[in-house]
Amino acid sequence: MEIIVRTPSTENEWKAYYDLRYRILREPLNQPLGSERNEGDLTGIHFALYENDMLKAIARLDQHDNTTFQVRFVAVEVISQGSGYGRKIMEATERKAKELNGEKMILHARDYAVDFYLKQDYTLIEPSYKLFEVLQHYLMEKML
Repeated sequence: MEIIVRTPSTENEWKAYYDLRYRILREPLNQPLGSERNEGDLTGIHFALYENDMLKAIARLDQHDNTTFQVRFVAVEVISQGSGYGRKIMEATERKAKELNGEKMILHARDYAVDFYLKQDYTLIEPSYKLFEVLQHYLMEKML
């Protein structure tokens, strides 16, 4: 079993990347195709975890300020959830933030994902916002 985390590089890899993001993060909330993308996609650092060339998980890393980075759009294929891919993709984003002199990671976790991030040593700070007026998010942080 070969696991690689890297940025998508081909048109088909990018298509699969955004498809996974849509299916896991937007479609269950009845949002339209295209809602999985935003302006940060142009400047963010994209991560895709492949197992034997099959896409299993994704995330995007944004620079928030000089020493703070934000991880966004973390998604793992439904059939692969619980297999450690979420942890691996988070470790990859944290390594990259450290390489870029990051000292802190922040994220806005969906209510059902808070426990996952607590297990990754993130601290729950406060409720942040409700996505599409229905899904509560929580600000979390981790010192690198």
